[in-house]
Amino acid sequence: MTNSQLHPLLRDATTLAWFILVGATAIGWWLGVASHNAQNGILFTTVGILISAFLKVWIVGFQFMELKHAPRWLRHGFDAWVVVMCAALVILCIR
Repeated sequence: MTNSQLHPLLRDATTLAWFILVGATAIGWWLGVASHNAQNGILFTTVGILISAFLKVWIVGFQFMELKHAPRWLRHGFDAWVVVMCAALVILCIR
């Protein structure tokens, strides 16, 4: 699908990033509300919210802090930081 075939709101990367951020926030909120109704779902909820949060951190860094135009070492360093921090927090929550 080419850029001209997309809906006008989805042509701009900033708008698309904003929609993804809103969706990730809604998923995190839904997970938080759903955990109150589940018996043993708190671990699943915590991991889901952490992954959702770090997805949002990556999108904000990449799109709104202009890391997409940064040098390769800085982009990959940020990517590695996001993955390592998310994995560390998930492992801490699982233990």
